Amino acid sequence: MNRFRADLHNHTLLSPCGDIEMTPAFIVSTALRKGYDIIGITDHNTTLQGREIRRMVGDGEPYILCGVEITTKEEVHCLAFADSGESLDALQNFLDDSLPKIPNDEEVFGYQLAVNEAEEVIYEAPYLLISAIDRSMEEVAAFVASIGGIFIPAHIDKPQNSVISQLGFVPPDLPFDALEISARCDLEGLLARNAYLKKRAPAFIRSSDAHYPEDFCRAVTYFNMPCRSFEEIRMALRGEEGRSVALE
Repeated sequence: MNRFRADLHNHTLLSPCGDIEMTPAFIVSTALRKGYDIIGITDHNTTLQGREIRRMVGDGEPYILCGVEITTKEEVHCLAFADSGESLDALQNFLDDSLPKIPNDEEVFGYQLAVNEAEEVIYEAPYLLISAIDRSMEEVAAFVASIGGIFIPAHIDKPQNSVISQLGFVPPDLPFDALEISARCDLEGLLARNAYLKKRAPAFIRSSDAHYPEDFCRAVTYFNMPCRSFEEIRMALRGEEGRSVALE
């Protein structure tokens, strides 16, 4: 097995709360400089900038995991990842159909721009991406499973927009591949307060949830697996066939 350094939850300038400096060039160069092998791109309710970064990197370094941070109608933040162009198209169509058509007010919420490698604007999202979609967490989880994706409730330790803050617990029948904790979370303390999670979670990941350059790659999850691929990442999260994940 090989050991890969990963940070699966990061925003770009396409998220209205993402800093304008969170460009593809910055993300790729900084990840390489800091020794990360896998980077997840998870803008709010859109996959479009992540797909551009993966196109830019191709088979190079680091491995780009395309995803999204979805805000469900319960105001729960969840990470969803998809692999192929077809499954990413399906995920983006699901989001487009579910996002309220509230125009973005740039002066209040910020710009929502996607750029290419040369930092030329290639897309501007017209509707406010941080809105909650009109689908429940269970509906989102079921859809992600239907396209062969990876579903991870985000920053479950946070006092807002987490499954625990919104619902009080992780539902026993909710299917997920892992649970995410924030960069500074005391996992032992979280488990002491929520002992049932010791049996529920196949794996925990720790992520930066970076919106600003200074927060990028401040957290790490180690993936123990033969190589980097979408299927290997999913198997590691599920602890299948000797694959695993570990925290520092």
